[in-house]
Amino acid sequence: MVDLADELRERLRGTVLPAVLTPMDERGVVDLGVLRDYAAKLDAAPVGGFAVWAHTGRGLYLSEADRVAVLRTWREATDKPLVAGAGVPRDVARGATLEEAEAAVEAMAVTAAGLGADAVMVYPLSALAGRAGREGRAGEADGHARAVRLHERVAEASGLPVLGFFLHGEAGGYEYPPALIRDLLALPGALGVKLATLDRAMACQDAIRAAQTTDRLVVTGEDRMFGPSLMWGADTALVGIAAARAELTTAVLDAWRRGDAAEFVRASGRLDRFAEAAFYAPIEGYVQRMHWAAVWEGLVPEAWGHDPYGVGDGFAVGVAAGERGRVVGCLEELGREG
Repeated sequence: MVDLADELRERLRGTVLPAVLTPMDERGVVDLGVLRDYAAKLDAAPVGGFAVWAHTGRGLYLSEADRVAVLRTWREATDKPLVAGAGVPRDVARGATLEEAEAAVEAMAVTAAGLGADAVMVYPLSALAGRAGREGRAGEADGHARAVRLHERVAEASGLPVLGFFLHGEAGGYEYPPALIRDLLALPGALGVKLATLDRAMACQDAIRAAQTTDRLVVTGEDRMFGPSLMWGADTALVGIAAARAELTTAVLDAWRRGDAAEFVRASGRLDRFAEAAFYAPIEGYVQRMHWAAVWEGLVPEAWGHDPYGVGDGFAVGVAAGERGRVVGCLEELGREG
């Protein structure tokens, strides 16, 4: 597994991995024909691979049958690496004990391996963060140990390299402290860590500094702090914006790696303008906003550009009618600029 992780790490370093959408209608029905077309279009983009079953693709909300079909479709569509999210599916999460949740993560990773994934990204267990908050240092220490062991279990059971995932609390995540990041990245087969701190610049910087003590990937998922996260030390990207506008993201990363300061500033400005149009409160609405962008881009048809999970279920998103105009207007403006 260590050799697999080393090889994949070097293949992915310096590239963008779109956190891909799952084309659905208003009822949540997935169309595999539309997905195949979408996958073919994204596969033609200058990206290093794809993240399937991620938050943008509603991986934990899909039925098991849909998850299997989605990953199988992507595996058939591309030879590029696939990183599959492994977490606690929504239908399991309700009422699950911590032990049952850990087992569900492991099972999802094993399924991903059987379908041809190249690595798994372990969703953080928010229950561990809750325990730290309730029980103080003892809870924090136990959560730390259990998080490390969960990543070990996933790697052992799936046989795949593992990507850690620092996910902001608004998305149900666990904001890993630097010491935990260092321990996760010290595990054999650790691919790296993805950071999605949303708007917490200091937390992002601290996490990057912890990860930089290793040779693992430092993967930015910071759509609203993309350019700064590269300047702080991130070397790879796994982001939702690339699911619809991959070139906006790749232009920034490529300019940074070339050392082209003028182009980096220009490309960052364009990406930041679109990020402002797509990532704002309520944050959970960003998935629908990315669907609208994908429709405008011609990546998916109108009938299959829906996120039925962004409202209700405790999120209370209520995406406003005028928000689509904000997204499309920004895309049109960027298009006119060339």
